[in-house]
Amino acid sequence: MKKEERVRKNSHFRYIYRKGKSLSNDVLVLYLFRNGKNINRVGISVSKKIGNSVVRNRVKRLIRECFRKNRNMTKTGYDLIFVARKKSSQANYYLIEEAMKNLFKKGGLLKEVENNEKNIDISD
Repeated sequence: MKKEERVRKNSHFRYIYRKGKSLSNDVLVLYLFRNGKNINRVGISVSKKIGNSVVRNRVKRLIRECFRKNRNMTKTGYDLIFVARKKSSQANYYLIEEAMKNLFKKGGLLKEVENNEKNIDISD
């Protein structure tokens, strides 16, 4: 992710925790806050309770990759913070991706996908 697409400062994390909306499932917690910009900024938080540094970095890589692959299906203009829960230490890519999509759906962040197939007239 580019530098301007990341939440990095502790003060910004705290601000989003305090002012933002919180959504959760058994794998991830998502804090979201409208930033008024044309991009989504992402922060990832993985506590030492999750595991040692190898496990924590693996979870961060999985979350980052899931967001990268699914960023085009989300609305822009939000600051997003993903907080890993204990179950994420044993999760694979697909479980984290499913949890992330679930949170996007709960938060109303999914773009409305226009389905061109519905507009096709099939009558003969």
